Amino acid sequence: MITLISFLISCQAFGAVVGVGTAVWGELAYIRAMRDGKLDTAERAHLHIIAKGLRFGMTLLLLASLGLVIVEYLLKGAVQPALTASYWVFMTLSLLIIGISWALSQRHISFLLGSAITFTAWWFLAYLTFGLLPVHSFGSALATFVVLTAIIYAMLHYVRLLALHKR
Repeated sequence: MITLISFLISCQAFGAVVGVGTAVWGELAYIRAMRDGKLDTAERAHLHIIAKGLRFGMTLLLLASLGLVIVEYLLKGAVQPALTASYWVFMTLSLLIIGISWALSQRHISFLLGSAITFTAWWFLAYLTFGLLPVHSFGSALATFVVLTAIIYAMLHYVRLLALHKR
């Protein structure tokens, strides 16, 4: 059973790394693609490949998390994951990424805001996955996420502004 848990934790960590890596890659690719002011077919194809990477990372992350919850239930662990704040922050961010990605694809949300939210959420998920972000309560994690999203929003806006004015 230890081997299965180690495998699932590795899969969860790999999914988080893939998600963060493709989120960063996507931002850099978008900035590079928008330098000329329009997206051509090759640039769109490149962005679609990045979207597939993000989908793969999220799928792996969620399946490994589900596996860990099932294993914990079967082992009759002292604290079930669904009773912890970090689990609910993890699930909320996962659903937020999925929802905002859908809203971006349907053009229901501005690209700058949607990309800032998903970018921040992926990094937040990665930090949670690796245990680098202590979660004391759901509210404090949500407040931290909102503040970080505002900071990332401003940074992405500034970087895109600089990139578009360099042409």
